[in-house]
Amino acid sequence: MPAPTSNERRLSAQIAAHTSWALTPDRSARTAPARAALMATFERQVDPDGILSPDERARRAEHARKAHFQRLALKSARARRKSKALAAESEAADAELRRLSGGAA
Repeated sequence: MPAPTSNERRLSAQIAAHTSWALTPDRSARTAPARAALMATFERQVDPDGILSPDERARRAEHARKAHFQRLALKSARARRKSKALAAESEAADAELRRLSGGAA
């Protein structure tokens, strides 16, 4: 049997992921370790020396987490706006080519 193509490997991985999630009774419990690890990253960011009280460290880490995701949202909005502008530019160029070629393009 020939080696699977990259597309077949991707589809196999997607099937495995969907099957795994279909058999997961508690999605929140399954992802809890990842959420805890991410929050620990923010806690280390705001208190690298571990001198803050746990409550203060948690409060600051939550703000750092929110800032992180807001930065991602801003970056995404800018990318969508740029993509939309490029698409409009491309459509205008295509229309101009069609006009110049008498509609044959």
